Amino acid sequence: MTPDAPPRSGSSPESPPSRRVIAAALGAVALLSAVALLTRGAEQQGDTSGTAPTPTRDMPSENTARATPDSTGQGGPEQPQEKAPRFSKTTCWRDLEHFNESVTLATFREWSGPLLAAKDPHVLAYLKERLAELIGEDEDRALEVLDWAREAPPAEFKLFLAGVRGAPALLRPRVVEQLMSLGLDEKLDLGRRAGFLDGLQKLPRLEPAQLERLTHFAQDVASGEAGWITTRAIGRVMKEDYERTGNVKPYLDKLFTIGTASQDEPVRYLALEMEMHADAPLDARAVSRLAQVLATEGSGEVRQVAAHDLSLAQDKAQVLDIYARAFASERDLCVRWALFRFSARAAGRDALPVMANMALADPRFQGDYQDFERLYASGIVDYERIWFSLPSQDPHGCLDHHDG
Repeated sequence: MTPDAPPRSGSSPESPPSRRVIAAALGAVALLSAVALLTRGAEQQGDTSGTAPTPTRDMPSENTARATPDSTGQGGPEQPQEKAPRFSKTTCWRDLEHFNESVTLATFREWSGPLLAAKDPHVLAYLKERLAELIGEDEDRALEVLDWAREAPPAEFKLFLAGVRGAPALLRPRVVEQLMSLGLDEKLDLGRRAGFLDGLQKLPRLEPAQLERLTHFAQDVASGEAGWITTRAIGRVMKEDYERTGNVKPYLDKLFTIGTASQDEPVRYLALEMEMHADAPLDARAVSRLAQVLATEGSGEVRQVAAHDLSLAQDKAQVLDIYARAFASERDLCVRWALFRFSARAAGRDALPVMANMALADPRFQGDYQDFERLYASGIVDYERIWFSLPSQDPHGCLDHHDG
């Protein structure tokens, strides 16, 4: 889930990435229609300086050169043309190349409209990358595009946000602050707010005040899908920051707060699941909070993910004791299976006595215990190798949506 690195900012429209995407775009039929629409718009504007690329619609193709007036005669009404004119590949290349070389941030929104309307994935990829190049490292340009996105139609909204996310300016303080402000703006609909907040996941870190604001919003019952998106963004930034600097505690603390305070089960699940992606060791306070989740959480799904997280605890004896006590009071088969197998993940061979007691308390796990005991006796110590050496990774039908 590591965020993709922002593309290189290029002041020249001749940058190799844009050319590669243009070449792919030229191969799509939809692009031909899009360019036709683009050049028609330019023809209507008339002036070629500061306007859309020079039209080439008056350059007939092999098919249009054979067109004849309507059979009613030269004086008859002109019949409407049902399809956009066809262009040769050379003409099409010139049109798109003219767009690539001449477009500026001031003209991008207008000129990109016909291309965006083609709904061609190659064209869309090109437009996202070209917009990111136009923004570059310029904070003011990024803020201008975010302002466009505030009330843009859905397709343009996604394009504008992708352009900002792909530009180095995304990391500028004013841009980060504006993304957060728009994402937390109660006057905007939740879907649009979620889009702004989703852009935060590419940040290398979150400041304490930013983390506090996002946590408060994510656990709000009214946040809906935007709360889920915010939780994911916190988790992805945590992973990035942890891999670069080892800083994880502030993020885990807030994620565990969301995982216990949110009234939305998918948000609680995701908040606890994000720890798995960072694989960060848990201190005593984090272990205590997760043990509380095992004892009080109403959702079996969330209890399973808490059991998974606990396998990363630094104090192996402590976590085995937590698993044993939770197993004794647990009634859900799948949660018990999580407690059983994650005992081995937490402590390896040292977990066998605890797992043996679990199998005595619940005979459904006796065969599982024998499999683990046999594999450890064979000399395998790595949990991943143990896991994939089992006769079945899903002996109790619990892993439809979760990994071991």
